[in-house]
Amino acid sequence: MRGHLVATVALGVALLAGCSEDRVPTGADPSTSATDTDPNESVAAEPDESVATGPDESVATVATGFEVPWGLVPLDDGSLLVGERDTAQVFRVVPGSDPTLLTSVPGVAPDGEGGLLGLAVPDDSAWHDGEPAPFFAYATTDTDNRVLRVEPGDGSEPAVEVVLDGIPKAGNHNGGRIAFGPDGYLYVTTGDASDGASAQDPDSLAGKILRVTAEGVPAPDNPDPGSPVLSLGHRNVQGLDWDSSGRLWASEFGQNALDEVNLIQPGGNYGWPQVEGPGGEPEFIDPVISWPTQDASPSGLAVGADGALYVAALRGESLWRVPLTDADTGTDAGTGTGTATGTDPGSVTVGEPERLYEGEFGRLRSVVTGPDGELWVLTSNTFRGDPAPDDDRLLRLDPAAQAGSP
Repeated sequence: MRGHLVATVALGVALLAGCSEDRVPTGADPSTSATDTDPNESVAAEPDESVATGPDESVATVATGFEVPWGLVPLDDGSLLVGERDTAQVFRVVPGSDPTLLTSVPGVAPDGEGGLLGLAVPDDSAWHDGEPAPFFAYATTDTDNRVLRVEPGDGSEPAVEVVLDGIPKAGNHNGGRIAFGPDGYLYVTTGDASDGASAQDPDSLAGKILRVTAEGVPAPDNPDPGSPVLSLGHRNVQGLDWDSSGRLWASEFGQNALDEVNLIQPGGNYGWPQVEGPGGEPEFIDPVISWPTQDASPSGLAVGADGALYVAALRGESLWRVPLTDADTGTDAGTGTGTATGTDPGSVTVGEPERLYEGEFGRLRSVVTGPDGELWVLTSNTFRGDPAPDDDRLLRLDPAAQAGSP
């Protein structure tokens, strides 16, 4: 059993069994290159120091030693929430300090790709001012996948409220990304739970993007007001974010041929299992980008401060940058401040994807944009990877320093 009692916290919460003893999340100096960081070094660097002074000046390691990290939430005060899939533990990371253990989410039953997956907090949460508050989590249980509202306890077990349950589970294809949109509603991605036909069943929650209130009620202007389903025909959506016009973008695992990035339209059918990648069928919406699965296996997705999509690739061990240009203005699409839940795909031009950091950090699970425009990335080498001694890591990226960025 791995100990998680870092220097700044000691919570009396039972840890889940089955994790290694030698991986303890540790803070790293954000002014040190990601390729030069000593995972055992404890530092007290200020969070706003310039990133990276080593061989790759666009990346800095901020924390190390996570065990299968998955959920990642940037907060306005400069800190982040990080969740571990198999231990069901949630940490707060303040750059320059060791991560602090907030809580372990009870009732999580990790199995294959399931466990504690996505995390989210509303825009008006006290977390953004550095004050502990409830957060939302997507979790696999013994019976299903569900969305939870979790209020961390002060040294005790957290208070947990079920927001949405009955999402089919399986060893693979559990979806799991959650995020509050610019309209204030909670968006939930689900997988087909290895039953492709369920993605086309409007009465099943599998293989969908869902849109609900913070209480789990279907958003009133959904395509079917009585249903949480926003879009269907998905195999396993893993990432989502909005650009400045409110367009919703999602990354999705393919099967054996093509992975996808999709522009989500309310009520849209994205074709799975009848179609993988672009099919040209009039009843289905084709992806705007597709890759061979060996080049991507796209997980997290974020709209960067430069208006491009950034897609974290697991099997492809890269960060893909996909330029977006507003077709009306000819300018970058920008970050998510709009209010729409899907717009005409003709309103945006999608450029040629650019592959960044290929093979440098192994498998990349999650990517998010921070309040100052920086990108945060979680590696995923302790699951199906070849972990280095300091894996898994939380990395900070400077988009302006990346090759090919404007």
